[in-house]
Amino acid sequence: MEITDVKIRKIMSEGRLRAVVSLTIDDMLAVHDIKVVQGDERLFVAMPSRKDENGVFRDIVHPISSSARKLFEETILEAYERQLAVMEAEEAENASVEAEE
Repeated sequence: MEITDVKIRKIMSEGRLRAVVSLTIDDMLAVHDIKVVQGDERLFVAMPSRKDENGVFRDIVHPISSSARKLFEETILEAYERQLAVMEAEEAENASVEAEE
């Protein structure tokens, strides 16, 4: 299994939800609505889920093995951190352009 694409769909700065992500596996399967969440100790990845009739959230899709979960989490969090760095660089560049004007 290879994660062939990760798209950061939306980044949020308020609340515990930090991003919504889609990823593609083996250029064949897309998984949408993966969440990057700020936990008490660290960022973590929450797989797509829905609430059942008892009000309990159940994953729709999730990795079976701990190694697969680690691969998903590391890949998604690395893409999230890269996107944040790009956004910060763009903001810094815009601020310097505005300061020159």
